[in-house]
Amino acid sequence: MNKMDSVSILQSLIKIPSFSREESAVADFLEEKMKSLFDTEIHRYKNNLWIVSPNYDAQKPTLLLAAHLDTVKPTGNWTKDPFVATIEKDTLYGLGSNDDGINVVVFLSVFEELIQKSQPYNLVLALTAEEEVSGKDGIEALIGQLPKIDFAIVGEPTNLNLAMAEKGLMVLDVLAKGKSGHAARNEGVNAIYKAVRAIDWFQNYRFDKTSEFLGDVKMTVTQINAGTQHNVVPDKCSFVVDIRSNELYSNQEILDIVKTNMVDCEVMARSTRLNSTFTPQNELVKKAICLGANTFGSPTLSDQALLPFPSVKIGAGDSARSHTADEYILIPEIEKGIDFFVEWLNGAEVEFL
Repeated sequence: MNKMDSVSILQSLIKIPSFSREESAVADFLEEKMKSLFDTEIHRYKNNLWIVSPNYDAQKPTLLLAAHLDTVKPTGNWTKDPFVATIEKDTLYGLGSNDDGINVVVFLSVFEELIQKSQPYNLVLALTAEEEVSGKDGIEALIGQLPKIDFAIVGEPTNLNLAMAEKGLMVLDVLAKGKSGHAARNEGVNAIYKAVRAIDWFQNYRFDKTSEFLGDVKMTVTQINAGTQHNVVPDKCSFVVDIRSNELYSNQEILDIVKTNMVDCEVMARSTRLNSTFTPQNELVKKAICLGANTFGSPTLSDQALLPFPSVKIGAGDSARSHTADEYILIPEIEKGIDFFVEWLNGAEVEFL
């Protein structure tokens, strides 16, 4: 694949709507495209695609490159058609161009380049579904289908810098219960007042451990609901808490702390599976740093949260463009990304897990 092939494939991806859990058409397109590019078996599970480098050797460690096929839905303030893949000078506009189409086409080219000669590791390329919703039919479903993975590179727009750590996510539904009564008389137990005390705790509580890369655990109340009419003391008040964890606490540990302090409320976690991640430096990471990659902690969630093996998040594009109107990439970023990953991974040392 040359640069123009990559641009053409990216334009095709943009033109095929691929919202989370609706990726079948884009997976169909890429499956056929990969069959034309690679003389080896293309695997598919649901809307996830993967390919293993030829001459797989169980005596070698295995490196996974992963990028995702799905997109969020476009906001209402786009000034361009999000599905037209408009090119203006060196800029390519379109939904999913930056998150994560650019890394899909970069990784296709990188895989094609690296398998041209023997590497000291096996290489697996996975193009996955449902990343934007952390869905159970995305990379989590695919892991059991893959060979044993020793290290993963999750392709997300980071300006080719290394996210060594990533915040986790847990969403809580909290319910304060009272007793209804007439608002004109001193009756009932107001559930809103109970909820206010709980919300104050979420606003002011500070966890003891602070991460070097990710800072503090962050808890934010984002939704609240109570009451039926103006003259009835509400017997229920529910609210939602968005919690972004650092690698020093598991989501279950945070949940236990919350429940200990919520003596007047019921607390339910929607899921505890999206934990924070942290990967210490290894030889592969050190090589990327030598090539100019900076390290940082990422506040945004990705498929890293679902991987049971060490990983870093790094890719072409800029995270600030993701999920925005008139999302775009700069066409030279494609070639720059390919060149960086090939130089980084060609002959690289991958450690066994």
